[in-house]
Amino acid sequence: MSSLVAKLKVVVRRHDEIQALLADHPEPGSADYTRLTREYAEMNPIVEQMRGFQKLVSDLDDSVALAEAEDDAEMRAMAEDEARELRAEIEAKEQEMKILLLPRDEADSRNAILEIRPGTGGDEAGLFAGDLLGMYRRFAEMQGWKFETIEMTENDVGGLKEVSVRISGTNVFAALKFESGVHRVQRVPVTESSGRIHTSAATVAVLPEAEEVDIEIRTEDIRIDTMRASGAGGQHVNTTDSAVRITHLPTGIIVTQSQKSQHRNREEAMRVLRARLYEKARDEANAERAADRKGQVGSGDRSERIRTYNFPQGRVSDHRINLTLHKLDRIIAGDGLGEVIDALTAEDQAARLAELGE
Repeated sequence: MSSLVAKLKVVVRRHDEIQALLADHPEPGSADYTRLTREYAEMNPIVEQMRGFQKLVSDLDDSVALAEAEDDAEMRAMAEDEARELRAEIEAKEQEMKILLLPRDEADSRNAILEIRPGTGGDEAGLFAGDLLGMYRRFAEMQGWKFETIEMTENDVGGLKEVSVRISGTNVFAALKFESGVHRVQRVPVTESSGRIHTSAATVAVLPEAEEVDIEIRTEDIRIDTMRASGAGGQHVNTTDSAVRITHLPTGIIVTQSQKSQHRNREEAMRVLRARLYEKARDEANAERAADRKGQVGSGDRSERIRTYNFPQGRVSDHRINLTLHKLDRIIAGDGLGEVIDALTAEDQAARLAELGE
């Protein structure tokens, strides 16, 4: 208990320190101000809960002291009853406080760039990619998040060749970060006349959105090409030279946007490029730590098979945590996805708590 209280005091002290720094150096727009403001906003709800927990501990100390000092038997019994109730309440809150004190991924509170691409399976993989897009769109709507298409290319049968969307709201990346990887589907394609089950796949990448203060992109490090948009047809194809391709020369990362507005294309392409560079920097910084984490839920590697959607059996299996749910319809519709995400988050928290206890 004493070590937990000590850690709580450190966090509250840091919160007060940031408040003082923001008051003394109000320079909106600067990198330091943006970083401090974000950190302060993220800590606010945590500190509020921590102060409530600290009050419970303080009240317990008072009740114990009163029970020990009280000569009147009835008053002493009342103080002891109150102390017992407070101990039970504190015990229930302790695990919650330990989770709050876990090292936080600074990207958790950020918006996210979601990218989906079909893998093996031809047209069926493209249709499945479209199903995944619908699942995430519905889930985002249920959270009150904003879901904006950045770039989408369809195939000839109504599926997807690729899609990039921006999801903005509260703690978007925290909720979706474990979705990166290969999603596999087993079902009878609509184009299959013999009723044979096919296995197809789609790749999902969830990138935390980066701000300009996070990633500096020098003009000399990029090449911007404009070109005529092309594709399989549909609403996203243009007949003017509005498509924009940005190449980041030091890394070789290429981002293409082909909406109607060339100005918007450049803006969105830079947004996606920043996200990819930010994620690359995170991957490099976390590589050594991730290699040492035996219990981590997933590496975020896009080649890692993470989940199977089996339509004949109506089940969804997440292979990282051995979770199987027989509610595929609800999950693929988006309203059951939260149960999977909650299980992944709980497993990650349990693994990190275990590490701290080693």
